[in-house]
Amino acid sequence: MSFGCAAVPQADVDAAKAAADQAATAGAPDYAADSYRAVQEAQTALDAELAAQADKFALTRSYGKATELAAALKAAGEKASQDAVAGREAAKNEAMILIADAKTALTQAQELLAKAPKGKGTAQDLAALKADLDTAAASIADAETAFATDAFREAMTKAEAAKAAATNVIAAIQQAIAARGGR
Repeated sequence: MSFGCAAVPQADVDAAKAAADQAATAGAPDYAADSYRAVQEAQTALDAELAAQADKFALTRSYGKATELAAALKAAGEKASQDAVAGREAAKNEAMILIADAKTALTQAQELLAKAPKGKGTAQDLAALKADLDTAAASIADAETAFATDAFREAMTKAEAAKAAATNVIAAIQQAIAARGGR
């Protein structure tokens, strides 16, 4: 009867870690956060099992569970990579729509600003609204730059801010028009 030391399933561990790294590279932390959290949990479990076996006497080591955990990590990494691709595409589409919406709102606000009531004491208010629209236009430009560099989350944030600013200007002008009409 002979005894031997169980060997670390290095090929399985390496493949699992490669899948986890690929998920991170694919953008899973940003575009598939839940899936990436599962990768991190599987990585922690695998690392803990490998450490537990390493602490055992060589003849009592068993890497069956580590092999299972490596397979789970590999599967989680592959799923997170796929989810990241899908999430990235969804964010890209959403950013594109938000940028278009922000541009439309900006154009409407600029047209409305040209028609805004002018009179005594309005110059300062109109200048402030124009400054708000200039800021919105700069945010749209920033959103387009972020979009061009595949920073879709940033593009969405900037486009949302631009749209909100333009919408606020539209509301302020409409309120002024309504107040003026009411006199």
